[in-house]
Amino acid sequence: MSDLPADGLPLPASWRPLRLETLVLLRWLAIGGQAFGVLFVALGLGFPVPLAECFALIGLSVLFNIVMIVRFGVAHRPSTLLAAVQIGYDCLQLGGLLALTGGLHNPFSLLLLAPVSVSATTLPQRATFAMALMVAVIASLLAVWHLPLPWDPKETIAFNRIYVIGIWVSLICGVVFIAAYTNRVAHDARQIADALAATELALSHKEQLSALDGLAAAAAHELGTPLSTIALAAKEMRADAEPGSQLADDVELIIEQAARCRAILAKLRNLGSEGGDPFAAVPLTDLLEEVARPHEGRGTVILFDHENTQGLPPVFRRSVGLLYGLGNLIENASDFAVQQVHVEASWDKDIIAVSITDDGPGFAPELIARLGEPYLTTRARDPQGPDADKPGGLGLGIFIAKTLLERTGARLAFRNIAANGHAQVRIQWRRPAHDIEIEQTSFDV
Repeated sequence: MSDLPADGLPLPASWRPLRLETLVLLRWLAIGGQAFGVLFVALGLGFPVPLAECFALIGLSVLFNIVMIVRFGVAHRPSTLLAAVQIGYDCLQLGGLLALTGGLHNPFSLLLLAPVSVSATTLPQRATFAMALMVAVIASLLAVWHLPLPWDPKETIAFNRIYVIGIWVSLICGVVFIAAYTNRVAHDARQIADALAATELALSHKEQLSALDGLAAAAAHELGTPLSTIALAAKEMRADAEPGSQLADDVELIIEQAARCRAILAKLRNLGSEGGDPFAAVPLTDLLEEVARPHEGRGTVILFDHENTQGLPPVFRRSVGLLYGLGNLIENASDFAVQQVHVEASWDKDIIAVSITDDGPGFAPELIARLGEPYLTTRARDPQGPDADKPGGLGLGIFIAKTLLERTGARLAFRNIAANGHAQVRIQWRRPAHDIEIEQTSFDV
């Protein structure tokens, strides 16, 4: 089915989720912890520590933070490249400190996982992979080259090589797990957040149009009374004006223009009649014909079937989400239909159901179970057709329609009809849940 782009909404690949303030604050915390740790080992425990070299690396981080703040400001949202460079620097700086203080023998070598976690949570997969590879290289170098672990000079401490290898393996496994698992979970969360933002954007657009219709009708109503007074006064003046005089011509012009204004106001008053009152109740059959009307005459025929029913049609309270969701599904079916779209409505005392079936190629079988997820192309284009070289869109069409309809209490199911492979979307509501709200409204058909 077709996909709805959200104009002005950035894709996840172009997001800048991190603020420079966050990276700077994390680095200040690291600086404070590193300084405290080095001083505690050197002064508190009395172990030999290369203080000058350690504080040179810590001071380099202080300088780096100051440069970032002065150059960009804490409110800046760095690009993916700049954020990756900063996190990469943190990895190298931490690796340098560990090399000066025992390498993988140092229990704080576990902190090498922290930059990978930040990258996996906020940066794209490629940047996270690069960060994971960098940490793996640093851990490998620390396993073979480092200064001795600060320890009591009176005691001898030795680490078995197998133990060191175990630490190295555990760090590599942690890096791989965090880079793969955390980045995947964060990526899914970003997709959902972006798609929901697109849904809200589309819904807001519809609400603004509905509000505009209401303002136009209100303006037409308010201007109707003074315009009628002007027309009445002009007609009285025409009776007193001498025929053929300049005054008579001017009065006729006023009457003519007043009639024209009344016609314009009538159009404004009926501007929202096609969509109707957004708070009015409407029978399901009328609602389906209303949302399908804009998509007729696009090369396909939309057929309606309301035969398998019991009693009067259910009444829905017209809402932007309901109109948009149903209209989107019918529009998508029309886009992919060969000749016709079949919209079937049925109801009984328990269930209200609507089925939208097109005679197109159907859903891609491998995607049916995932339909409704954001950024999922629901059906492949015909490789032999004229649109074979065109992109499939953002993959938000079904997601938006499904989200909006589920807010009304609906449940959606997608399938291909076994007999011919055509795509079908089935929407169901529980009848009692809607009757409680709707039956209180007068039902005139």
